[in-house]
Amino acid sequence: METRSKVLKAIRPVITSAKILPNMSSGEHFQNATLRPVIKFQNDLLITAFKNYIKKHKNVFNELVLERRQHYIDNAVTKDIKFRNALKGIIIGQFTVEEYTTYIKDSSALNKRMMNLVKQRLQDQIQLFDYPNAAATL
Repeated sequence: METRSKVLKAIRPVITSAKILPNMSSGEHFQNATLRPVIKFQNDLLITAFKNYIKKHKNVFNELVLERRQHYIDNAVTKDIKFRNALKGIIIGQFTVEEYTTYIKDSSALNKRMMNLVKQRLQDQIQLFDYPNAAATL
């Protein structure tokens, strides 16, 4: 039987642009080796979670212009502690035990990296949150 770690790593997408170099910081290494693949793998769940967030907040997001939508995503990811913790759970739950051990050593800095990646991913896919799309997929 395969170990959980092997299975988790095997199902993650390979991100060729996320370089792992010997001279990079441990935070950057963790970001490129673990966070980027996990966040990409969990993309559909992150999108669905944000669509649900929009719905729970009375679809205010749908009334905003693009620039305000970007700001709304930023605020949701960085300032709404419950939502932020849910996003962290979606990502941390895909860590191997070894990765989790690394993560807890510097969780504060790695959480910043994680949330910046999630925020950027949501903002880059903002068209998926247009009202007709959002309503149809929930």
